Amino acid sequence: MAQAVDIHNGMILRLDNELYEVIEFQHVKPGKGNPYVYTRMKNVVTERVFERNFPSNTRIEPVRVERRPCQFLYQEGDVYYFMETETYEQFPVPKAQIRGVEFLTENQVCEALWDANTDTLLFVELPQFVVLEVVEAEMAVKGDSVTNVMKNAVVASGARIKVPLFVEAGDKVKIDTRKKEYVERVKG
Repeated sequence: MAQAVDIHNGMILRLDNELYEVIEFQHVKPGKGNPYVYTRMKNVVTERVFERNFPSNTRIEPVRVERRPCQFLYQEGDVYYFMETETYEQFPVPKAQIRGVEFLTENQVCEALWDANTDTLLFVELPQFVVLEVVEAEMAVKGDSVTNVMKNAVVASGARIKVPLFVEAGDKVKIDTRKKEYVERVKG
């Protein structure tokens, strides 16, 4: 049964028989009118983002979510196989249900989010930050010393990202898998 709940980031909601993840929210108390909760939500399946306001007394249906650690094993076409690290059960995941899939490497530990009521997989999420080796990087052009100039690079997972001019092949870089961008060069 739907109930009035506090909305928060990362919360999964069921609206119109579809699942949505709250990515931003704000309680608004306008000078005139009733208070409401502004939300930006992302459809768990299609990843379409939209905004919606809820009157503060709205009853919504939160989805009870279980987070289970898992490890990436192998890939066959667009299906990726993972193993739960606690039960050793293997399960297939379509590419579309993996967040940050372009940074996924063999034996990568991730987190699978499951609908606890139906034991249905919602999605697999990589850690927010991963460290990968740069396997290919464009040559820096002499004279390009303006700050924040970026060049193209390919990391060990095969993903293409923009990196600063000083990053070379063989360097390890920290990448934000949610923003899909370079964070910093990692020493050692």
